[in-house]
Amino acid sequence: MNIDLEKIQVTHNPAENRFETWIEGELSKLDYMEDRDSILMMHVGVHPEHRGQGVAGKLTRVALEYARDKSLRVIPMCTYVRAYINRHPEYAELMKQQTGE
Repeated sequence: MNIDLEKIQVTHNPAENRFETWIEGELSKLDYMEDRDSILMMHVGVHPEHRGQGVAGKLTRVALEYARDKSLRVIPMCTYVRAYINRHPEYAELMKQQTGE
């Protein structure tokens, strides 16, 4: 199945600490933990049938925009999120250096 990313709606589900999208009844999500000034992006999980079609990127972009809007520093615990930020330097200023702060 080819996914039209423009039609994919990512929603913020703070009760579950995740950004999520449902495609054909299957959940894909980005899990996070948030405190008053930072957000730890823990894991991006995309249903196997929907991998390789940009779903993880859209979840990550929406989560990073949320962090930017709330002036949160991003701590990318997930390797996908870290790689996404490296590929999209417009988000680099959001990344918090892990220096034991």
